Amino acid sequence: MADKRDYYEVLGVQKGASEDEIKKAYRRCAKQYHPDLHPDDKDCEEKFKEVNEAYEVLSDADKRARYDQFGHAGVDPNYGAGAAGGSPFGVDMDFGDIFSSIFGGGFGGRRANPNAPTRGTDVDISVSISFEESAKGATKKVSYTSVDTCEDCHGTGAAAGSHPKTCSACRGTGRVTISQRSPFGVVQTQRACDACHGRGKIVDSPCHKCNGSGRRKKPHTVDVNIPAGIKDSQILNVSGHGNAGANGGPKGDLHVYINVRPHELFERRGDDVWCDLPITFAQAALGAEVVVPTLDGKVKYSVHEGTQPNDIFKLKGRGIPHLGGRGKGDQYCRVVVEIPKNLNNKQKELIRQFDSATTEKNYAKRNGFFDKLKKLFND
Repeated sequence: MADKRDYYEVLGVQKGASEDEIKKAYRRCAKQYHPDLHPDDKDCEEKFKEVNEAYEVLSDADKRARYDQFGHAGVDPNYGAGAAGGSPFGVDMDFGDIFSSIFGGGFGGRRANPNAPTRGTDVDISVSISFEESAKGATKKVSYTSVDTCEDCHGTGAAAGSHPKTCSACRGTGRVTISQRSPFGVVQTQRACDACHGRGKIVDSPCHKCNGSGRRKKPHTVDVNIPAGIKDSQILNVSGHGNAGANGGPKGDLHVYINVRPHELFERRGDDVWCDLPITFAQAALGAEVVVPTLDGKVKYSVHEGTQPNDIFKLKGRGIPHLGGRGKGDQYCRVVVEIPKNLNNKQKELIRQFDSATTEKNYAKRNGFFDKLKKLFND
């Protein structure tokens, strides 16, 4: 375990960080090292895997508690497994159970069967998509690592030709009762069985592939369908692609965090698309037919005579599809009137002639401004 970095250090947060701080740190680090942004960079790929592994532990309250108390040994499924029947910190063990059954069963509660099927934990990963993919939908191949049932021992933890046996010390319950004398009489408490470490079974001949844990980490690749209209930071759930369950329990789910890359021209506001449209002074003054970019390609639009800077026009239904519903948003274009630079003498003279030929009546805002100025100073 010495070669692993501290999970809090990996995400760049303090040990007492809140869930929200951990989530924000994960998203920041995942974007920084995402393989889509660093193709063929093995160092970033390893850091990305390290970030996902750290978040998988620190985002789960139970795993985080075990990690805070025991370090990597408390959460690694392959740590310390041996002939005595598996890791003292193995994945099948629930540390909360050590303290849950005080005075004969946790204030009257019943202890769950340690060999009952339990669902596997979820796996979190992130995927970057383009602005267009978020608008139109896409299918992305995502790669991740999850814990699978060991194929050699089929999850029993026992080597081929052998089987786990019921622990004789706790008779398969995973708990033992301790009687102690006190000034008030004999007090009985329960704790995890030392012989089987709370598992209820003992493996005399551990599987060599998984070291007796019954599970192994494996890489996976899955096609994820990105629905049209998905937004940045939304999460897709891929059922049954998480970590394997224990004792034949179902797999957890795969949570895919969506990161939408910014677009050079478009900005999203709800399901509407906004963009700036540069036009010339002449086009704004005289009106013109201009070409407008949209998510569906180029369209033509007639700019009316006398268009002003920052005027906004709408292209109905040219926005982003409503997620899970019908219809689309709209596209809004903000007019940017560009003033020409580097004019030659002839061009400058033509503008002077034009300026001389205009009057205040040609400028509604300017004319109104000076009318207000006269009233203000009683001119």
